[in-house]
Amino acid sequence: MSESSSRPRKPAKPYRRPQKDPVRFLAFEALRAVDERDAYANLVLPPLLRKAREKEGPEKFDARDAALATELVYGTLRRQGTYDAVIAACVDRPLREVDPPVLDVLSLGVHQLLGTRIPTHAAVSASVELARVVLGDGRAKFVNAVLRKVAAQDLDAWLAQVAPPYEDDPEDHLAVVHSHPRWVVSALWDSLGGGRAGIEDLLEADNERPEVTLVARPGRATTDELLDVESAVPGRWSPYAVRLAEGGEPGAVDAVREGRAGVQDEGSQLVALALANAPLEGPDRLWLDGCAGPGGKAALLAALAAERGAALLAAEKQPHRAGLVAKALNGNPGPYQVITADGTRPPWRPGSFDRVLMDVPCTGLGALRRRPEARWRRRPEDLDTFAPLQRGLLRTALESVRVGGVVGYATCSPHLAETRAVVADVLKQFPDADLIDARSLLPGVPALGEGPDVQLWPHMHGTDAMYLALIRRTG
Repeated sequence: MSESSSRPRKPAKPYRRPQKDPVRFLAFEALRAVDERDAYANLVLPPLLRKAREKEGPEKFDARDAALATELVYGTLRRQGTYDAVIAACVDRPLREVDPPVLDVLSLGVHQLLGTRIPTHAAVSASVELARVVLGDGRAKFVNAVLRKVAAQDLDAWLAQVAPPYEDDPEDHLAVVHSHPRWVVSALWDSLGGGRAGIEDLLEADNERPEVTLVARPGRATTDELLDVESAVPGRWSPYAVRLAEGGEPGAVDAVREGRAGVQDEGSQLVALALANAPLEGPDRLWLDGCAGPGGKAALLAALAAERGAALLAAEKQPHRAGLVAKALNGNPGPYQVITADGTRPPWRPGSFDRVLMDVPCTGLGALRRRPEARWRRRPEDLDTFAPLQRGLLRTALESVRVGGVVGYATCSPHLAETRAVVADVLKQFPDADLIDARSLLPGVPALGEGPDVQLWPHMHGTDAMYLALIRRTG
């Protein structure tokens, strides 16, 4: 027997069961819900966090755990396009051949490595441990190998490697660097106009976590009351807006819990205020919100109408969303009614209303800060789906308003096919309707363009990219 064969073998390491990290496991659960069920993170994450806070023992979340889980989910979704390009450079197969749960674990790991201050060794080991828990030891080895390749460079070095030079392909460069689909980059650039600096500022703003903005509903709450909340500061433009500058929890605010205030982007508040303040010829008694779900603008309009002795009719096609509208309006001091109705086949008579808001269904490209996953779900062909509905709803609005009354056409999308193109097409059918210059109805708000319509922007105004055209019936 040789000397080497007589040596005793080292004992094998005992098998160690994978340790579940509650924060990263919850983040993985949220990403799987977004991927498997087309859920939205802003709807999936809060109940998961609430359940984690209610647990006892080591899986109970504190504020730091909740903040980390939120950052992991939203950061991974916002930078998905960039991270996919990096992962693709580190694997030996097309990404479509990587199982989606594996890709979710990898993306979470890449975000920790390239998008946070988590130390490299901690990011890799925590991701591998998560892979062991949710994927098994075999695929955890694959995750470990890929993440070690990713960890060899920082984000800037990876972008220099995986993004084409701007000079060769500006849109593809911006798409990879700022994690937006190329067609979205192109559409936003067309609407924004200008050179490279503006579009880069916009895309960067889409990847920032937006502040929580509250609205004090007139007659029910005041901004002074909301400003007593910790970290609260006044809104920039709306007299009813208060911002929770440090990401405060709106559910902890008494007025929000009681329905006297709500969570509402300042851009949405400005749209409602502009319609409410547009000058009218004749009486001002009955207002319509023709696409009222989920009820934020309707609640503000109803409160403003009540101050003038006017009433609001809030119509919503989907019954469950009509229920949300009713909840938002509950307690309004003035008269209102909520109905379930299709705005393209309205049950009311033509010319019934003094003011009409149509905040139409759209691609939602103006709210990518809040719903980052929407950028990966939407397709250019979605525009063709929305186009007939948007035109039909605007036609209904113009038929529903009386002579001398005002219509507000709004979208949470800056895409020209959903904004100016719709308005221009429909106005051809209504020679007795004229655009009003909406800019004067947003006092103090800068950079509103040449008018007469208004396009708000995240990087310029700190709001969602809301669009508003105001139209008066003249005959």
